[in-house]
Amino acid sequence: MAHTTVDGVEGVQSLVGQHLGHSDWVEITQEQVDRFADATGDHQWIHVDPERAARESPFGGPIAHGYLTLSLIPSLVPQIIEITGFRMGVNYGTEKVRFPSPVPVGARVRAGATLEAATPFEGGIAMNLGVTMEIEGGTKPAMVATVVYRRYL
Repeated sequence: MAHTTVDGVEGVQSLVGQHLGHSDWVEITQEQVDRFADATGDHQWIHVDPERAARESPFGGPIAHGYLTLSLIPSLVPQIIEITGFRMGVNYGTEKVRFPSPVPVGARVRAGATLEAATPFEGGIAMNLGVTMEIEGGTKPAMVATVVYRRYL
């Protein structure tokens, strides 16, 4: 169940500037990292070779790909906000993405979201959502991104 539920263009606009909540915590597993490496072709040893990463990596073990962390947004944001009154929505892009802290395999992460802007256009609304991916027990976020969604009436 989403922490925040809103209906229609006016409902979305009423949330601008508000923190919308957090998703559940999810664990990042080595299997997930390996599958992501297979899907993207990024088999860098800091991700897929736990023994070498434990020996040679400054992170003390394997870490998730930054883009794996980013790819969690579509599964975690619906836990934060449910938007009704539109026939469909699409991911429109990202304005900015940063990865301030690596995510060690075995760590748990969650997303927090703030609606930064809501701009109507003919037939819908564009939403800029600030998403911060936190690492449980961490001092810096794993990812900070501004993602843009379009909702169509």
